[in-house]
Amino acid sequence: MGFALMKGAVTSGAGGGARIGFTDVDVSKAQAAAAAMGAAVYASNTEAVEKGDYVFLAVKPQMLQSVLEEIAPVVSARVAGGRAPVLVSMSAGWPIGIIQDVVSGGAPAKGAYRAPVVRIMPNTPALVSKGMIALAASPEVPAEQIAELEQILKGAGVVDRLEEQYLNAVTGLSGSGPAFVYLFIEALADGGVRAGLPRDKALRYAAQTVLGSAAMVQETGKHPGELKDMVTSPGGTTIAGIAALEAGAFRGTVMQAVDAAWRRAAELA
Repeated sequence: MGFALMKGAVTSGAGGGARIGFTDVDVSKAQAAAAAMGAAVYASNTEAVEKGDYVFLAVKPQMLQSVLEEIAPVVSARVAGGRAPVLVSMSAGWPIGIIQDVVSGGAPAKGAYRAPVVRIMPNTPALVSKGMIALAASPEVPAEQIAELEQILKGAGVVDRLEEQYLNAVTGLSGSGPAFVYLFIEALADGGVRAGLPRDKALRYAAQTVLGSAAMVQETGKHPGELKDMVTSPGGTTIAGIAALEAGAFRGTVMQAVDAAWRRAAELA
């Protein structure tokens, strides 16, 4: 995901790869990615924090604690010096306040300046510049820096600002959602194969059907139910298929999937 956002930044008009530097535990992977974008590879996480204006924490939630503790002295020094970096976390479940506490070495004294933190929740379609990226910022992040960050991110997809309280729900919906959609596409293709289509044709038709249907929702502004009714003729093939889906509790199962992912995001906090 970090690579997807860096790639998006290069194409967003926010600046070329020369403005990007990053570090990764896999050195060969980092070098290959840097060469592809004209970016720099830093020797350590602390060097990245020393040099970066926007520090993207592209790590799993289970790893964020140790990374924050590692970079905390550098962050604190830059905050004290009046040149605080904006920490941009994409780890599910980690609230802004807790991130600020950890990088300050514990809950700071009342009234003390806290590190500026932004939480984002991107999804994997960012790899093809079709991502959905939710963004919530702490009060310490100036409006002009939020605007610049949005400019950096827009090359990876749609950026939407919202309140932090909704980010766990976003994680369950658009963060985990691509996996649910991939499963649906695979199932559609399997249905086509069962009906006699060659596998490659079935997969192509299934993927394009989902892509086109999503575009119809976005571009027409019509409710999905209305668009569904446009396809559903009385006594026809589509209503027979919908009846089969409803018999399998399709909508309820999808809702449960989003709910389970949302609850897991809350547990990770």
